[in-house]
Formats: sequence, C-alpha cells, structure tokens
Amino acid sequence: MLFGFIVLAACSSAPADTHSSIASPAPAFAQNATLLRVIDGDTIDVDLSGHKERVRLIGIDTPETVKPNTPVQCYGPEASAHTKSLLHKGDPLHLERDAEARDTYGRLLAYVYRADNGLFVNLEIITKGYAHVLTIAPNVAHVDEFVAAAYNAQRANLGLWGSCSG
Repeated sequence: MLFGFIVLAACSSAPADTHSSIASPAPAFAQNATLLRVIDGDTIDVDLSGHKERVRLIGIDTPETVKPNTPVQCYGPEASAHTKSLLHKGDPLHLERDAEARDTYGRLLAYVYRADNGLFVNLEIITKGYAHVLTIAPNVAHVDEFVAAAYNAQRANLGLWGSCSG
C-alpha cells in the first residue's frame, strides 16, 4: 500500500504533545485570534491583536483549490468545505506556533485550536481524510500524531484516500 505522505524533513526528537486528543473532550484554550475567513483547506485569515494575518496550518497539506496557476485538485473542494464546516467567521481561536513563525510566502505558521472547546483543527482535518501530512523541519511538534492519523484515515479509505488515485 502506497502512502501519500509528504515528509520533507522530520525530527525524531519532537516535543511531546499535551493538547490534542480528539477521542476525548479537549480543554478550552485562551483565545488569541478570531477567524475572519477560511481561504481553503489549510489556510485561513484571522484577526490577531487588531491585525489581519494569513495563517497556514502547520503539518497538513490539503488538495489545492485557489493556488494560482494550479488546477483544482482531487478532493480540494471537499477539503475546503470541511475546514469551513469546522471554522466559522468570528470563531475564537487559539493559535500555537512551532519553531518557525512564517513560511516563505510570509504566512503565519500555526497549529489552530477552537478556543471554546479545544478542537485541534489541523489534526481533525487529517483524521477525517481531508489532508496529507506535510512536515517541514523544524516545525515538527505534532508529526507523530499527524502521521498516525493519516495512516488510520488511509487504511479506512476516508476522504481523499477513498476518492483520489495516485
């Protein structure tokens, strides 16, 4: 069975995760951002201390829907719709950074949690089969969780795993 994970560089000494268990209720987090809009499956706009910031969810890669000069990819519209079902305009969010603050496009890199109930959005998207793992060191805090969730989604043919070939 071929895995569609994208792992550019991983670190085996990733810090232990203390925040994300989607099997049991997660604690609420202090709000530090407010959702303005969902751009696509792995990118959102937030209000952060009165400033609009584009945020790229760390560790996941959903199929493209809005990338310039790139066709809409298999399961892209579904991935965007799923993220929109998880996050709504005005939602209080908790953003958690990793080692690097921004990507090469200037987007803020973050693990995104719903502040009201602690849902770990990045992990939820992978768990339901709407994303591949995309690990770029040194941002590796949740790589083991993400790989395990993607593996389980693929084995169950969830989301893109059951709909897209190649």
